[in-house]
Amino acid sequence: MFVVGFPAAAFGTNCFVVAPAPGEECVIVDPGIGIDAELDAVLREHRLRPVAVLLTHGHIDHTFSVTPVCGARGIPAYIHPDDRELLADPEKGFGIGATEMFGGRLSWTEPDDVALLADGGTLGLAGLEISVDHAPGHTRGSVLFRLPGEADTDPVTLLSGDVLFAGSIGRTDLPGGDYQAMLRSLATKVLPLADDTVVLPGHGPTTTIGRERAANPFLQEAKPHPAPARGL
Repeated sequence: MFVVGFPAAAFGTNCFVVAPAPGEECVIVDPGIGIDAELDAVLREHRLRPVAVLLTHGHIDHTFSVTPVCGARGIPAYIHPDDRELLADPEKGFGIGATEMFGGRLSWTEPDDVALLADGGTLGLAGLEISVDHAPGHTRGSVLFRLPGEADTDPVTLLSGDVLFAGSIGRTDLPGGDYQAMLRSLATKVLPLADDTVVLPGHGPTTTIGRERAANPFLQEAKPHPAPARGL
């Protein structure tokens, strides 16, 4: 598998391009603010042909460029149905006063072709098998994308969006956020993954599940407690 990642011009949001190899079809994950020139350069340098945009969630720092990216190439955008409304009105993800971040105005048009992601589903795109895990907490429709290695012994790659970062997790104080839901997502969708799973987060550096299991305080808190051996 071939992955290129680079930060957007604002908020340090990571945009990823994933393909089986250079010269192949690819998917674009989380095209944020001001990524257009860098994305075009990556596609041109590696001779990649986008077939879809995948969105880990609906916050505008991850979706800002989705409409021009999809429109220019005639490709669909994939998002979980619980965050679908954020593609129609991204200000709903930030609450009152959100437009102040954009100088008091935000001109927005949602993509023409929007496909909905299903928990536990598998997407066959660009020669890749991409598993989808619904992981609410940061937003109601946050998802994880898992891609297996080429061989059974190769590590899984996890595109974690704003569910899991190196040393931290996504905030849960914005509209649609829920800390207890986040802890459940971490316990049921993240902690069961193998230690060698490579994590490509929505912000910050790459990490692994093993590293986060050992040092991330939020994963320590999310660990499910064993049932009592005896009791009433």
